[in-house]
Amino acid sequence: MRTARLLLRQWREEDLEPFAHLNADPEVMRHFPAPLDRAASDALAQRARQHLDEHGWGLWAVEVLDGPHAGFVGFTGLARPRFEAHFTPAIEVGWRLARPVWGHGYATEAAQAAVAFGFRELGLEEIVSFTAVGNARSTAVMRRLGMTTDPREDFDHPALPAGHPLRRHVLYRLPRSAEARDDRSRDLGA
Repeated sequence: MRTARLLLRQWREEDLEPFAHLNADPEVMRHFPAPLDRAASDALAQRARQHLDEHGWGLWAVEVLDGPHAGFVGFTGLARPRFEAHFTPAIEVGWRLARPVWGHGYATEAAQAAVAFGFRELGLEEIVSFTAVGNARSTAVMRRLGMTTDPREDFDHPALPAGHPLRRHVLYRLPRSAEARDDRSRDLGA
């Protein structure tokens, strides 16, 4: 998939090294339990590649097409949460980009393409996103996507033990009807 500045595509072998670097960056991984070592990073990329091959959607590699950041910068896409919670089963939109490209709108641009794909191509009725409480960068992207949250839906991530500082998560939702309203607004030049 192409956007104005990005290509969301299948993973390539040459993505693995920069992906490992971003997964080892403590600031990138600040709202995750721990940075990933090379083996865990490569395994994540392999799972993403395999899911795309099997299903035609998933966590796409994100490539900036031109300019000083040209090349692979991380991933954005759709996934099924691998845990049970009050909102599962669900499809989530997520992203992880290298720190040097933060603040350029790439996460929002790529996530908008993934959300549009989910509604138009997969026929989803709703897409969710979630993150640890305090992850202001990610929640800002969720709001820019038109997602909304209700504090009553915040949850404790079941993969993290009680008392873990990242256990409490916020949940954002985007129903298909909200995406359709946004499309009509863009079509009308609003």
